[in-house]
Amino acid sequence: MTAPATPTLPLIGFGQVRHTRLRPKKHAFAYRTFFLMLPMRSLAGAPSAHGRLAVNRRGAISFHDVDHGDGRSAAQGGALAWLDELLRTEGITEATGEVWLHCYPRVLGYTFKPVSFWYCHRSDGSLRAIVVEVNNTFGERHCYLLDAPQYGVELQARKVFHVSPFCEVSGGYRFRFMRTPASAADAGRTVVRIDHDDDTGPLIQTSVSGTLHAITAQTLRHALWGYPAMTLAVVARIHWHALRLWLKRVRFHRKPEAPASTVTR
Repeated sequence: MTAPATPTLPLIGFGQVRHTRLRPKKHAFAYRTFFLMLPMRSLAGAPSAHGRLAVNRRGAISFHDVDHGDGRSAAQGGALAWLDELLRTEGITEATGEVWLHCYPRVLGYTFKPVSFWYCHRSDGSLRAIVVEVNNTFGERHCYLLDAPQYGVELQARKVFHVSPFCEVSGGYRFRFMRTPASAADAGRTVVRIDHDDDTGPLIQTSVSGTLHAITAQTLRHALWGYPAMTLAVVARIHWHALRLWLKRVRFHRKPEAPASTVTR
């Protein structure tokens, strides 16, 4: 299945994050969010493609290359150069088409990106790989490389990276990605579902979904005023829900050493 047809201009998505813990005490929440969907090769090849989005410069809502990968600056090729190097190292050489990055922006200069998704396409537009870039609150980063993915088809990866002190680094993830084509009303819809299973079965169910729109002055205002202080809210919610799990006496696990390799395939 080929990727849905989308314009090669930056997009902004408005939607929802949902999270449900099934055991040993049920704990669930959902909140509104917004995110960016960026055509990284188009942005690198034509600065005019940035449109109204602040790229590698100050802005109320902005994107900075150094927030991803190994922190390369735009002068060093930026996050796209890091991604291409990662793919080549893993033997993936045909992902030369557009790369769409689903990520959180900086808001008022601040950012925290729990997870970002790199959709890597072949030159014919078909999906070749997805890189799931995960950050924890300890400043560590790990990538799960999903080889030969298809929209709507479940993919699996072994969990090797510490994210929450209320989950052991064991078991695995089940990923499912869905996209709908652009229409007259919007630029399509995206849904990402990530479920974590431990040795006894399903434990955590998480999804991020949203409707995509062109980045305009109006959509940027809607993001800024409709979702105030989003970065600070994300960090605050992480700690708030950690406190609630602790009060529910969910077992606390100390952080293990980070995996030796930064990529799990």
